[in-house]
Amino acid sequence: MTSVVYFNNESFIHPPTFYINGFYNVPHVKYYHIFLCFVYAVTVFGNSFIMGLIYLARALHTAKYIAVFNLAMSDLCGSTALIPNISYGDCLSSMFFVFLFTSMQSFNLLALAFDRVIAICFPLRYHNLVVLDRMLRYLFQIIGVMWVLSVCIIALLVSLITRLCASIVKVESYFCDHGPLFRTSCNDYLANGIIAYVYSAVMIFIPLLLIAFSYGCIGFALLKISHGGERMKAMKTCTSHLILVAMFYLPILSVYFLALTKNVHPNTRIINSILTSTVPPMLNPIIYTLKTEEVLQSIKVLYKRIKVNNIK
Repeated sequence: MTSVVYFNNESFIHPPTFYINGFYNVPHVKYYHIFLCFVYAVTVFGNSFIMGLIYLARALHTAKYIAVFNLAMSDLCGSTALIPNISYGDCLSSMFFVFLFTSMQSFNLLALAFDRVIAICFPLRYHNLVVLDRMLRYLFQIIGVMWVLSVCIIALLVSLITRLCASIVKVESYFCDHGPLFRTSCNDYLANGIIAYVYSAVMIFIPLLLIAFSYGCIGFALLKISHGGERMKAMKTCTSHLILVAMFYLPILSVYFLALTKNVHPNTRIINSILTSTVPPMLNPIIYTLKTEEVLQSIKVLYKRIKVNNIK
């Protein structure tokens, strides 16, 4: 049943349900659902595996892998938050958590970029820096600030949509997206638009610019390396991170570009958006498992430990 809330002599409607129209006209949608179920299953397994491995392997208790752990947790929770919820409270909660974990993915990629800057620009001090207790405490503080900043901005973003004027709300997206919802709100669009731009700038574009700046510093440091083999070896250490950055930011930028293009079919925008949200969290743990020597070595050590315990 639709509920009506009165505030300052104005009435605001809380719709009983939201209609998620994201897949309504998508051709062969049942096969797309099967694909998304597969992606989600791999995402859950891969990120849970990475989180468990980092927790159990003492060799991975470094600043870099604390950020990787936080990234895996954000990928896992963010993919779960995308599962459609159609009641009023669930819809706004889903929006909050989707944007929260997306912003945390962005911040964690920035943290990993700074790790690469330290590794390449200060190679002789890298090992000592990343295992110092002081450095680990500093990283935990940074992660805490990232969480608090994300929660505050996104809570404000969601709170501005709580005054709706329509008794039936159809969301032209694959989850309770901010853009389609705030257009049904009773309050002024201006405040919603400003907070949306603040979110995009602080959570997406500023981290992207800082990552680009960090790789500018890395490129400058690589130019100082006279030996070609050493330069190539240093560049290879950035490969995994660059792949993650490309997978996360390029689709998001394409979504923003498509939003500016008026003649794009809604199905194209929706499919591109959901692939942006689901595929990178699935591939992140695969890339770090297959491309990182420390992770492969830790898997071997844990396997030998389990094997010895089973023999005993």
